[in-house]
Amino acid sequence: MEKSTPQPIFSVSDFIAVVNQTFEYAYPTVEVEGEVSSFKINQEKFVFFDIKDKSGSIGCFMTVWQLRVPIEDGMKVIVTASPKLTQWGKFSLTVKAVRPSGEGSLKKSFEILKAKLESEGLFALDRKRQLPRFPERVAVISSTQAAGYADFIKILNDRWGGINVEVAQVQVQGAGAPDQIIKAIEYFNQLEPIPEVMVIIRGGGSADDLSAFNDEPLVRAIAGSRVPTLVGVGHETDESLADLAADVRAATPSNAAQILVPDRNEIIRSVNSQVGLLLPRINSLIDQQKQSVDSILQSVIEKIEIAFDDKKTVVLNLKNILAQLDPNRVLARGYALLRGKMNVGSMIEIETYKVILEAEVKNVSNK
Repeated sequence: MEKSTPQPIFSVSDFIAVVNQTFEYAYPTVEVEGEVSSFKINQEKFVFFDIKDKSGSIGCFMTVWQLRVPIEDGMKVIVTASPKLTQWGKFSLTVKAVRPSGEGSLKKSFEILKAKLESEGLFALDRKRQLPRFPERVAVISSTQAAGYADFIKILNDRWGGINVEVAQVQVQGAGAPDQIIKAIEYFNQLEPIPEVMVIIRGGGSADDLSAFNDEPLVRAIAGSRVPTLVGVGHETDESLADLAADVRAATPSNAAQILVPDRNEIIRSVNSQVGLLLPRINSLIDQQKQSVDSILQSVIEKIEIAFDDKKTVVLNLKNILAQLDPNRVLARGYALLRGKMNVGSMIEIETYKVILEAEVKNVSNK
């Protein structure tokens, strides 16, 4: 008769350790969707709740600083967690992140956090700062592969041009997006000198896609930025808490470019209009004073000269601004204009002040 292999006998602690090692190997991280119940926070540090469906329930544990969005009983959520058997033999999920699931839960979480931050004054109008009319150094936080970013850059160059744009490439949706955007905000805020304005943009998407911009730490980072902020997220009808915390809100990424810089063609028309109105007014003043005595005539001439000098200064300043828009002047300062796709192996065209080169992209890395 063949001798059977004896079964191992574990101590309780060893068995719990073996089970947890098995979990770590087979399911290091899981995502579980369910309805929140028995939600509570202990000692303002620890969060406990259950997620359940019609036929089951699982206990969940996390720290309060991991809870990036508000949740409450009855909300449907997706938790990112590690399964674990506790020292007391209870199975639970150690939660790394939680996000609302479904339109109703997303809206409920949004309204709870909006009311909280609004009561703290984060959205107050008296906190809002004006943006510079003619910015020269702009920080942009976005995904450079997104269509919204491409639209923003195109409209920016078409309307004004000649701006020094510093870009931070980040994710704009998903669990990692808020922290990446926060780090970009911190980076631009520690520069000396700081940029004149910081633009955060993302194109349209579903409510779940845009939920990263309702992350509480991100909203607080935008509200606390040293750099004035312009946020354009989603479509015109979309509203995020990041929009509300910004100094200026744009309806879309394209609208953000329109808000950021004026249209140079409109500036040119305005200058020409002012010049056209100036000469008839001067002639009118001269005609009115022809019959006056020499002293009155002299006084009028002096007033005309003063008015003309003032307008001349305005016109010269505006012409100087327009001259700065000449692409050749930018190239003459040592800059170059690149055309083409920035992918490894792609051919690009490089235009400098004197020559146009063709080059192959050998390496691309994020700044």
